[in-house]
Amino acid sequence: MIKKYWQKGGKQKRIIIIGAIVLLLLLFFLRDDYQPALLFLRKYIFIILIAGLFLGFTLSKFRSALNAGKRILILLGIGAFFVTLWFFGWKVQLYQYMQTYNVFNNLNLVEIHELPLTQNERIQPYNNIVTMAYESIGETQEVSPPQLVRVDSSNKWTMAVQPAKEYMWQRVNDNTEEIFSVESISPFPRFSDTNRVPVTFAIGESLAFSRNTYNAVVQRFNFFQLFTLEPSEVFYMKNDSGKWVQVVSLIRWKGFFFPYPTYGGVMIIEPGEHDFADYMERISIGKGTYVPASKINDYPFLTKQNTLAEQVSRLQAQSLQFLGGFTDPLPWNMETAVKIPDLKDDENQQPFVTDFNFDSMDADAYSGLYHWFGLEPIGEERTSLSFSVMVPADGTDKLYYYNHAAKKEGMAGVSAMPLKVVESKKEYDWSVNKPVEFRPFVKEIAGRKRLFVLSTIAAKREDSKKFDGAATPDLALIDVEYRDVIWVDAKHPSQWETTILNQLGETWKTSEGLTDEQLYPNRMDLDINPFKEIDSLMLKKMQEVIPVEVEGDSL
Repeated sequence: MIKKYWQKGGKQKRIIIIGAIVLLLLLFFLRDDYQPALLFLRKYIFIILIAGLFLGFTLSKFRSALNAGKRILILLGIGAFFVTLWFFGWKVQLYQYMQTYNVFNNLNLVEIHELPLTQNERIQPYNNIVTMAYESIGETQEVSPPQLVRVDSSNKWTMAVQPAKEYMWQRVNDNTEEIFSVESISPFPRFSDTNRVPVTFAIGESLAFSRNTYNAVVQRFNFFQLFTLEPSEVFYMKNDSGKWVQVVSLIRWKGFFFPYPTYGGVMIIEPGEHDFADYMERISIGKGTYVPASKINDYPFLTKQNTLAEQVSRLQAQSLQFLGGFTDPLPWNMETAVKIPDLKDDENQQPFVTDFNFDSMDADAYSGLYHWFGLEPIGEERTSLSFSVMVPADGTDKLYYYNHAAKKEGMAGVSAMPLKVVESKKEYDWSVNKPVEFRPFVKEIAGRKRLFVLSTIAAKREDSKKFDGAATPDLALIDVEYRDVIWVDAKHPSQWETTILNQLGETWKTSEGLTDEQLYPNRMDLDINPFKEIDSLMLKKMQEVIPVEVEGDSL
């Protein structure tokens, strides 16, 4: 057809040439728009090839069939094939099953035989941070999804204050000009003063067209990366020179038979103003500096950091269901099959970014941020803790897991925790208060490491779809071995271990046969502490016996 049109004359040739040039330019400048289609081909290439070959073969038979009955049978066969493909591939989730198995086969699994200690425990849950951030901005603004990252020497929630999606003019014209950076360990994070960092980004998650972070990053990919890389979460952090940057986590799709997602490195976007030169760069070659996973260690600010996409870490943790073999997760086995428990009343599901300290352990692991999962048996009525999984949040090619089930520790999983918290405070109105985000709390108390889960009580209006936050959060620690709930003061984290000992010390002593020295190793230090708290009655008696002299006069 095109050949015949070409042969008609010079005008037709010019039209074809101009049309081809326009098409090539559109393919070049609009690659961020059709890249999802290329990723779809990459993700399902094996299934697409099988379906294409089958369809081509059956259609050739259809054309060569001489009678209508045979053609109808062929059409019915084609329909049955695709229905079967859909049923087993998506309905029964066989495709996801094989994909997860590929992840398991390519994991660098490391089993640890003791849990690392936790440090820098965060107080407020994710949705409370979102609520408090929105209480601090104007009508035409919104905040990007908060991310827990390391800033300087502490862990902070960082998020960009950016034009709201409802206001198109601001999305096209304005920049992102401010970042919230608030302490994660504070019960009262402030969204003012030094926690509002003035910094200008011409690229943002809510900005429109080429200024959108997703579009700008995809435009930076080369031809082959369009088929293999996918932008994911956006993080705001300081680089090695102390300058704030956007760090976009990338997902790389690997494998031919049932491709699976892995950590693909990051794209670093520098701050800067929106101008014409910036516009030309964005629409032509995109924005950002690509750092592959193999080069992360060349950038110290990206190590021990949180840059891993949760989609990747969730699939890695879920793949531990194959520890018992390829067929173990099938319905007639399931001896070691596990799941990630997602609690219906919790708006922020696992993983929970946690700061672990591996310094005292014989393990080749850094101390810093990890994605933590508490895996449980597949059945809904089974709520025991099977595995504690720690995935390095900086994309390090390792997965650390502790096998609670194999050690027969009999610990309760996070699915069992909400009811225990509710039972411990029956006077609460639990229709408007929810225990959320059961994250790990591991401390060495009474002679050994003990695992608790820390939960924050989040307030929620009856007519609201989201948690509304709390100025003074209530915190509950649950001993997963003894199933007891310890309510602790959010304002005094240094007293938590003392509160735990006061409540559970005698129980541990009786149950585990501990001595007083094991239970209270620092008791003697406390007894001779000159600043030990004295009650008011004792103080009055001491004043009566020992007169106080003031400038030579006795009272």
